[in-house]
Amino acid sequence: MKRYLILEDGSVFEGEGFGAETVTTGEIVFNTGMSGYQETITDQSYNGQIIAFTYPLIGNAGINRDDYESINPTTKGVVVRETARVVGNWRAQMTLDEFLKRKHIPGISGIDTRALTKRLREAGTMKASIVDAADDHAFDQLRALVLPKNQVQQVATTQAYPAPGTGKNIVVVDFGLKHSILRELAKRQCNITIMPPTTTAAEILTLNPDGVMLTNGPGDPKDVPFALDMIRGVEGHIPMFGICLGHQLFALANGADTFKMKYGHRGFNHPVREIATGRIDFTSQNHGYAVDPASIDPDQLLVTHEEINDHTVEGLRHRLYPAFSVQFHPDAAPGPHDADHLFDEFMEMMDAFSASKGVAHA
Repeated sequence: MKRYLILEDGSVFEGEGFGAETVTTGEIVFNTGMSGYQETITDQSYNGQIIAFTYPLIGNAGINRDDYESINPTTKGVVVRETARVVGNWRAQMTLDEFLKRKHIPGISGIDTRALTKRLREAGTMKASIVDAADDHAFDQLRALVLPKNQVQQVATTQAYPAPGTGKNIVVVDFGLKHSILRELAKRQCNITIMPPTTTAAEILTLNPDGVMLTNGPGDPKDVPFALDMIRGVEGHIPMFGICLGHQLFALANGADTFKMKYGHRGFNHPVREIATGRIDFTSQNHGYAVDPASIDPDQLLVTHEEINDHTVEGLRHRLYPAFSVQFHPDAAPGPHDADHLFDEFMEMMDAFSASKGVAHA
């Protein structure tokens, strides 16, 4: 079925529809990963976005039970050069086309994704639609769309729930978490309580956790102001680790500022340097906002990591409290596992904090 991808700047790309046969509108972004499309599509950080994959062939491994990062993805659409005609992975339970139909997500193939990506790199991310006809009515509707500001509330849990374990007691504040964060904590036998994004510092401290995790999530961190008081109320009392949106919120809570990037970092080939050691990790990233380095108070926060290509801030550590954050995903999924040692550093930070307080735990 012939369909069209239209951009708010007037660009039109003709292709073939697959997945759900619905019209969709959202912010279009590109992902440079060569694999991991299932994890990408189900990552709630893509809430409200149409994902254009730069790798030319997508779908060859199908969809399996192990690689979900959320159960009900809120990605708005999928754009590819070519969909695989044959699924060749023993774990596959369905094709990408079947999966998108079940999740009511439209896709479009046959798109010149190199030209599309070049356009987005030049002009920046913008609104886009997948439609049946690229007429004036479709463009009018696209340009009239107001992108939502309540993305975290759309994807995060509204009720606390446990993921039981036998080790350290971790509170995970859900801003749109990836399952891989829970997997990494589970590997370390943590007893996890997942809390909604509106949780307060008092509610967290009542649980007497050994550590607090701030997760990834979608959208502008300035649309989540209710989290800042919680972060200020917890840091200094309990060790804290922030990832992606959690990193940006940690920065805002400590007086720094954030800005919208032209086209963001989305993929898992982003080299990041640890400033103190010179160690370079290739990292998984998915964000459209970054911390403004000029806004960081050096008496409060230390920049620990930077992106090698554009020198954006990729890691922060509080100078006074046991708290740190990274912009990238040490949990990977998809992506290299170069940085999963940061979960171990979080465990060590909790041990050191407990020892300083004269408390022993698993």
